[in-house]
Amino acid sequence: MRRYGPAVLLALVGAAILRVSLFGELYLRYVQAGLRPYLVISGVVLVLLAVAVAVLTRGAETEEGDEDVEDDEGAPEAGTHEHEHGHGPAGPRVAWFLTLPALALLLFPPPALGSYSAQREADRRATQGVGTFPALPAGDPVDLGLGEFGSRAVYDSGRSLHGRTVRLTGFVTRDDDGTWYVTRLLVSCCAADATSAKAEVRGAQAPPVDTWVTVTGRWHPEGSLGSDAAWPPVVDVLSVRRVPQPDSPYERR
Repeated sequence: MRRYGPAVLLALVGAAILRVSLFGELYLRYVQAGLRPYLVISGVVLVLLAVAVAVLTRGAETEEGDEDVEDDEGAPEAGTHEHEHGHGPAGPRVAWFLTLPALALLLFPPPALGSYSAQREADRRATQGVGTFPALPAGDPVDLGLGEFGSRAVYDSGRSLHGRTVRLTGFVTRDDDGTWYVTRLLVSCCAADATSAKAEVRGAQAPPVDTWVTVTGRWHPEGSLGSDAAWPPVVDVLSVRRVPQPDSPYERR
């Protein structure tokens, strides 16, 4: 059975990838939606490789069995020696521990990144100069991502947010002094390159950390454009509503 270790590991990893990408939306916790086809293809290829490895291993066992029948002294003794040392054609027994991460991904996929990741990362604002932004859509409230809201608040010389009611959705993070933020993680490709965007919320009590909320309010200007005092942007809250975590918890950077 130990010889089938590589096939089992390939099958588990392939099945885990297919579970999160083909049979649900869990893959959005890790990568952008556009990468889904590549995940599905990767999962299928790994499963097919597992089948091929299992078939080849089975064929090799059959050939060795035939050789053992013909030679009563050579091959059986060598095989016994290999097993006594805990390794052989299939590698060391410790390699079976590699199946544990694959099983964990298959049975218990990790959650999306949250407040811990956002707080661990230093605030990094876009390397863009002060300038004008396109006009916002007519009508209030206007739905904005945290990344766009922050860029307009810090860099927009046209002050497109002035007098507008905005609606921001994200999860709750909080400082030690009680200041709280609606926060979202921004990704270019996958969760590994995530950066954070947030807005300080004033005028409402903070829900528990990591709670997903939709905050409706108005931008409260702080500091001069492009300055450290302008970050993070501030929103004077009109309402805070708890919402479920969206299928795609990240914003595209």
